This record gives sequence, C-alpha cells and structure tokens, in this order.
Amino acid sequence: MSKEISYTIEEVSQLLKVSKLTIYDLIKKGELPVFRVGRQMRMDAEDLDRYIKGQKSPQMQAAIVPAADAQRVDKRESHNIVISGQDIVLDILGKHIEKCPPYKTLRSYSGSLNSLISLYNGDCDIVSLHMFDGDTGEYNLPYVKRILTGYPYILLNLVSRKAGFYVQKGNPLNITSWTDLKRPDLNIINREKGSGARILLDEQLRIHHISPQSIIGYNREETNHLSVASAVSTGKADIGIGNEKAAKMVGVDFIPLMTERYDLVMVKTPENEALIRIVKEILSSALFQTEISSLGDYDQSQTGAIIAETF
Repeated sequence: MSKEISYTIEEVSQLLKVSKLTIYDLIKKGELPVFRVGRQMRMDAEDLDRYIKGQKSPQMQAAIVPAADAQRVDKRESHNIVISGQDIVLDILGKHIEKCPPYKTLRSYSGSLNSLISLYNGDCDIVSLHMFDGDTGEYNLPYVKRILTGYPYILLNLVSRKAGFYVQKGNPLNITSWTDLKRPDLNIINREKGSGARILLDEQLRIHHISPQSIIGYNREETNHLSVASAVSTGKADIGIGNEKAAKMVGVDFIPLMTERYDLVMVKTPENEALIRIVKEILSSALFQTEISSLGDYDQSQTGAIIAETF
C-alpha cells in the first residue's frame, strides 16, 4: 500500500470486517495509531498493514518488545480516553481534557443508547446521553439505572437544548405537535436505532398511541442531526426529529417540542478518579462555559451539576 493512502474508521472496520466499536477499542488501547483531520480520525494504510502483519505472528511480536517498552506502552494506553456522542460541545470538552496531561481523547460518534452499552462493555470512558423515558418524563437516569447495573457511576449535566421537528421553510404543512404524526400526508426521515432522537420519537409514538407502521418513511434512517435536517431541506422528507442547532446550520425551520437534558455519564473506578475530577472542574470553569455560551442555543443553567451518583 502507498504511504499516501489513509482510511476513515468506517473504512477500516469494513476492511477488517469488525464493528467500528472494535476499532475504537483498538485505538484506545494504542494498537492502531490514528491522526486527525478536523473532527475526523484517519489511519495510514502503512500502519494498518503493520497491525495486520503483527497479528499474523503475535509470538514474534512479543519476543521483540523489551519488558521496559511494554510497560511504557501500557502506561500510554491507559491515558487514551474515548468520548462518545455527536454534539460539538463534546469536541470542546475533549480539547480541555487534553490540556491536562497525559490524557489524549478519541471521539466516537455513536448514538446515546449504543454509547451507553459501549460504556457498560468498557469500550468508552465518557458517554453523552439524551434519552427520554416516556413513563417517568425524565431524561437519561432511567436508562443509566437499567444498563449500568452493578457499576458505580456519576451522571453530570453538560447542557440542555431544544429538541423538536425539522420542517421546510415557512412550515407549509402547518406541523405543530406530536399528534401531527397521525396525519397520512406526512413523509418522515428517521434516526438510527439507539440514537437519542430515535428514542424520543418512539417514546412519543407510544405515548400518543401512534403505530410506527402508519408513518411514511419511518424506516428510512440517517445517522446524525445534520443529515436529517438536510433531508428535510432538500424535500426528501417533510419532517425529521433533532436539535435546534442543526436546524439553524442547515437552514430549515424548527418546531421546539422538548427541552432535553444532555448529560455525561462515567463509570467510577479507582483508575477514573482523576479523570472524573478533571471533567467536573472543566464543566464548572468559566472558560469552558464561555466557549459553550458563544455557540448559542444551549442552556447552561445546570452545567456541571451532579444529576446522580452511586458509590
């Protein structure tokens, strides 16, 4: 392979025929080196080749690594942390964490539920959540309690933000509420299973006794807010679910329906004590809060507040 060739994480997962979470785990462990282009992580073809060849002869690999070097590798690996979620606020958080050596941050862009499961499996370190529970009317904590069974954890507020409908400019179809989803003339674009927006939609359909099968386009999925808003903007769909920020970025109208709490959850372990302390200090810092405020469309009244903590 040419040195000029590089791959995205998705391309590497396809080449190796494993999930993206497996690739993120290998990156976190320091087994696959990556570099960044903007927000995207990429991997040199040469590094991927080297990893594949190493897996073919693991005994030889172990033989040529001195014990002292192995210890240094282990120490380095322990300081790579994975932050999972899609909001740009997480990139700002990662930048602040990296100001606290020796931490290095990697980003996964999985949805809330999939990220929480990854945290349970040890594949992530900091997970962002915005999952609405229709039975309690509460965000995030009901899901954390169910999935992180047996783990001590801390749930911190990052920001709050508006969630609702993306509609075309001028709202020509006069869409105003969840009950409009009963209308047979609406064509929707959905989010992927496991995302917070998908959970919000499915819970609202359940609450309002609307069958998903009755909604045109329910099974058409996009994997981020911007793609959903873009589908509405180009007329591929009449309506989509997402947050206010993406609507303004794409240029579609936004019908606010919920104020969702966007939280961070971390598992409490002796190894994570320093990281948890650093994250709490960052969330409470004037510099971090000023940076978030400059973005607009975020409510920071609870930023840094401990929503729940187990011991």
